[in-house]
Amino acid sequence: MKIDILTLFPQMFAAPFSFGIFKRAIDNGLVELNVRNIRDFTHDKHHTADDAPYGGGAGMVLKPEPIFEAVEAVKSDEAEVILLTPQGRVFNQRIAQELAQKKHLVFICGHYEGEDERVREHLATDEISIGDYVLTGGELPAMVVIDAVLRLIPGVLGSEESAREESHAEGLLEYPQYTRPEDFRGWKVPEILLSGDHAKIARWRREQSLQRTLERRPELLKETKNKARELR
Repeated sequence: MKIDILTLFPQMFAAPFSFGIFKRAIDNGLVELNVRNIRDFTHDKHHTADDAPYGGGAGMVLKPEPIFEAVEAVKSDEAEVILLTPQGRVFNQRIAQELAQKKHLVFICGHYEGEDERVREHLATDEISIGDYVLTGGELPAMVVIDAVLRLIPGVLGSEESAREESHAEGLLEYPQYTRPEDFRGWKVPEILLSGDHAKIARWRREQSLQRTLERRPELLKETKNKARELR
């Protein structure tokens, strides 16, 4: 997979991409990741990337020219051009799985009061929000989306089973996890996990996952009626 990130603050991505799954994916050639400064595509001596909004109002708006030129410089025929915006569809695991099938993702990180509307109308092919709240820019949302997507690419995680069993991977919250010591301050690991009976353990985990989802995120079960029936 190829990923291009267009931003006013490329330095924000230096640390996250230098360790963990990001670095492993890059080092293993599973992803080609490029961070590009939108200001590099301006043509005035001050590298102006924003301007006052027509019609008045507070704040500044990102100009269309440098964003269009930046995207056109990196875009391939297979590219999905994703605008990180509070107005986009709310990101979830299903969307992560959808994006993980793509060959080329281009992320536009908005800032200030947003970007010229013509970017959304004529350049972006998708718009994504990571939640109903406002951040100072699209850099953190881009990191969240990329992290979730990269985990789904075969070879990025040590075990593909890990990705399948995590919360939301199948529309459910993950079952409880335990490790040594067996008894910690009087709180003991459930006996079934020590039994060695893998069939019973698998069933216990499934029941725990369903029960936890019902208690904490019942709306997830409503979206998958078949899973709700398993709890009856």
